[in-house]
Amino acid sequence: MPARIALLRGINVGGHAKIAMADLRALALSLGLALPQTLLQSGNLVFRSDAPPDGLERGLEAATAERFGFAVTYFLRDAAQWAQIIAANPFADAAKADPGHLLVYFLRTPPDAAAVADLQAAIRGPEIVRVRGRQAYIVYPDGIGRSRLTLAMIEARLGPATGRNWNTLLKLAALAGP
Repeated sequence: MPARIALLRGINVGGHAKIAMADLRALALSLGLALPQTLLQSGNLVFRSDAPPDGLERGLEAATAERFGFAVTYFLRDAAQWAQIIAANPFADAAKADPGHLLVYFLRTPPDAAAVADLQAAIRGPEIVRVRGRQAYIVYPDGIGRSRLTLAMIEARLGPATGRNWNTLLKLAALAGP
């Protein structure tokens, strides 16, 4: 069974949409997903399943809403896609020098060129954006907390998204294994 990585958008942030990671693993088991593991408290789930990815995303969203009483958006990639995401990183120097300030935002669908250009035109700081398929790689040289390039700004142009820093991507890759 292939390894899958599911990223949950917006849980356990500011006391809203709280899900304990033990409860998330239990939910995965109840859905027949094998060997569920979580990383950090921000909604990173690794498991194994032969089910089609689209069905898994929708099934996880429906089961989460039913069990926890609120909607959560999932972004699912398999281990091979994850390896490609890491290999496609256009900011190799930033990944080595300052991995905490390199984020990858996961998107539902690849944005069109006009949406990407609109996002790039809206940037008023030192941030740099490159989009590869369903991922937006963003370097935040001065940190994310001070940046005006917010998730709301990204989603307004590219659609639903959730971001993880480079360190987290590498840890999830290690959990997913070969």
